[in-house]
Amino acid sequence: MDALSDVLKSVRLEGAVYRDAEFSAPWCVQAKYGIETASDQLAGAEHVMFFHFLIEGHCKVRLASGGDVLEARAGDLVLLPQDDKHIMGTDLRLEAVATEKFLEPEALARGGLVPLRAGGGGEITRFVCGYVACSRSVCRPLLEALPRALLIPIGDGPASAALRELLRMGVRESSGERPGSGSLLAKLSELMLVEALRRYVESLPPDGKGWLAGVRDAQVGRALALLHHDPGRGWTVDELAREVALSRSALAERFAALVGEPPIQYLMRWRLALAAHMLRSGRDAVVRVAERSGYESEAAFNRAFKREFGMPPAGWRRAAATR
Repeated sequence: MDALSDVLKSVRLEGAVYRDAEFSAPWCVQAKYGIETASDQLAGAEHVMFFHFLIEGHCKVRLASGGDVLEARAGDLVLLPQDDKHIMGTDLRLEAVATEKFLEPEALARGGLVPLRAGGGGEITRFVCGYVACSRSVCRPLLEALPRALLIPIGDGPASAALRELLRMGVRESSGERPGSGSLLAKLSELMLVEALRRYVESLPPDGKGWLAGVRDAQVGRALALLHHDPGRGWTVDELAREVALSRSALAERFAALVGEPPIQYLMRWRLALAAHMLRSGRDAVVRVAERSGYESEAAFNRAFKREFGMPPAGWRRAAATR
């Protein structure tokens, strides 16, 4: 049991590998998946995390708005947690061409895997692109902890070789339009995301701060996992401290230093995140959601929810239904 797994399990992740790209140098493209596209294929999709996994060659990547340039090579995964518009290519000084210009509208409308071939005829760079759709409210701790663009070396070990082979299998399956290929590609996207995040957490500096640093810490990570695993329990700091074998004061101080807020305040925000997801995806009455979120009265739940999300629960549900 760990907090990262519980965040990912708290909402059904859905995704797909949808583009098998091959570019020849020199090339420079501008890309973004877009929640609207995911909404066409996944009813109720709320947020998209977009990725590129390099199978062959190398390229540079940066956000279209600027920032650091990432140098990606075969075996690297480039993750865009906020699905930002980004530029990638062998030479980022070239005019960036939108990837949609290389695709036929009919291919985009069909969904699934979309082959993409372009470039100047030189050295080949090949990668598979995909996305994972999730609940923004439930995944907020993770989204807030990640940079807007990150490069995660998957490497050349046995696990990496297995992931690459699975992606190649997914490409073959989708290209052949065999039954079940959509489900297979979705699972591959999820597997890739979980493996990448695990490796990213392991690479963080030992003195780091933030939610992911808390996940990695033995005692704070255990406390986070307990809160995520059983959010409806009437936790106290004393109970959490006993569970993780720390004193009350030591846990409270360590938790706040790493995560940025006290344990019980974090629990309240997590319950509200789950409530927001229930309101969006379910049909339970607001009073029932309030009870399941640990609130004794609907009025108290309404006040807390409005402080967290800027609108009352009923308004949130109506707004979510129109997105």
